[in-house]
This record gives sequence, structure tokens and C-alpha cells, in this order.
Amino acid sequence: MDLNIDNNLKYTPDNITHLEPDEIFVFGSNLEGIHAGGAAKVALEKFGAKMGQGVGIQGQSYAIPTMQGGIKTIKPYVDDFIDLAYEWDQNTFYVTRIGCGIAGFTDEEIAPLFDKAYDLYNVRLPKSFAEIIRRNRKAKGK
Repeated sequence: MDLNIDNNLKYTPDNITHLEPDEIFVFGSNLEGIHAGGAAKVALEKFGAKMGQGVGIQGQSYAIPTMQGGIKTIKPYVDDFIDLAYEWDQNTFYVTRIGCGIAGFTDEEIAPLFDKAYDLYNVRLPKSFAEIIRRNRKAKGK
């Protein structure tokens, strides 16, 4: 019998308008911290993102730069986020579809960067990212 261990997996909602005090909104940014559009603008207007800060924790948000090059330039920032999420296990992190809007990447390009985050109980990924990670793991026999 094939048990789906992900039946209770929770995903990032498509539209986040409110966070509890221990929840953090994770968004794609640019290194300059100009949060003018997309999820970055939501983070600025609702969750404490700071204009001029393009990386890391700020208020109830966490910025991951996605506008400075290719996937290889994004990965170290995602890895730093995953390390923080592992340490800050009392918080729940809602990862948006970073890099898949204004930055122009596809879900298939970005989702694998979050493979390690998939296993953290306090990180919520977009459903599309989680599905891609599951599919990739199945293909690799994990």
C-alpha cells in the first residue's frame, strides 16, 4: 500500500493579508531593497519590509534577492534562509513564489532550491514548489 505521507502538508496561501505574531512572509527582492512590486510591495506595506534592505529578516518578512543574475546567484540566499528557518523553529515561514514574477524564473527553476526547506515543519511552500520537489524526489528514488 502506497501511503502519501504528505496528506497533511500545508502550503503558502496564494494571498496573504494577515500574519500571526510568530509568522514570517518570505518574498523575492532585489539587492537594493526597492520593494516596488509583487510580493515585495506586499511585504513593505503589510509585514515590515524596509526600503533599502534587500536581504534577510525585516519586521515580519524575510527578503531573498532574485534579481541579480541566475539561479546560481539565488541559491546562497535561499540556503541562508533555510538555515535561519531551521534555527528559528518557533516561527512559521510562508514562502511566496519567489523569483517567479518580476524576476522571470519558472517554478521548475526555483522550487529545487527549496528542497531542504520541504522537510522543515515550520516552512510552508507554494503548492507548485512542493509538487515539483515531490516529483523530483520520486524521479531520484528518494
